[in-house]
Amino acid sequence: MSIIEYKFEQYNSLAPSQYKKEKYNLQVELLKLQEDVISKKRKIAICFEGRDTAGKSSTINFFSEHLIPSNFKYVHLGIPSPEEKKHWFKRWEHYLPKNGQIVLFDRSWYTRALTEPTLGYCTKPQYEEFMTKVNDWEKNLIQKHNIEIIKFYFSIDKDQQTRRIKARKNSKLKYWKLSASDKLMVNKWDIFTLYKNQMFDITSTQFAPWVVINANNKMIARVSALRYLLNNLDYADKTSLEPPQWAEDLGNYSCHIEGILFDNLSYEQFKILAPFSD
Repeated sequence: MSIIEYKFEQYNSLAPSQYKKEKYNLQVELLKLQEDVISKKRKIAICFEGRDTAGKSSTINFFSEHLIPSNFKYVHLGIPSPEEKKHWFKRWEHYLPKNGQIVLFDRSWYTRALTEPTLGYCTKPQYEEFMTKVNDWEKNLIQKHNIEIIKFYFSIDKDQQTRRIKARKNSKLKYWKLSASDKLMVNKWDIFTLYKNQMFDITSTQFAPWVVINANNKMIARVSALRYLLNNLDYADKTSLEPPQWAEDLGNYSCHIEGILFDNLSYEQFKILAPFSD
């Protein structure tokens, strides 16, 4: 299992001026990455997974705000048809990136590993087939189709989700975001956790690891996810992205080496240990 974790328990606030500056710098670099993707005909698929209200959609908006519209695609699929349920991977293959394109998946093929089994929307054989085949499917996409895959999981605690759902329910602008499935999921926290852990155990690989973002603070989650993406992908005219001054005391980096957790690392320590992580 190869999981990259970011944690922010030691940091409680981010001034608007700091956030604005960091956002600008990161979005400039993201546009450089997109230009490189276009010129070199690269293909990048970015998966955003997590519990309801974890901030997946707002992070996608953060990523895509200044991207060139013709060369990125936002994908958020609805309820699958009976035929799509039977041919799960084929369903998602229609939306994979073409040459020169970045695709942002607001929930991805991993719905079959998380939401569907939690709510009983797929059968046990369908779930088991997915978990058995997904790693080889992703490896094939990476090695034979040259698709670069980034998998983000946005993690929030139970109290934070309760507060956000209550705020969403009472909001005159966001009440519509609270779906019937969202209401069902609130009471299935532990079941979802079981499937989440199984997903990490089985599908976090060296070639496509899960990147876990602590999303209790949405602003920090957005900038951290984008910083991870930019630090780990090569592109022309790249500017080194050291954490800004306000992040130096976070102690928010961690990694596993031979099953041992190295936690509360500085960024410099993380850079040294990361190549040896499980």
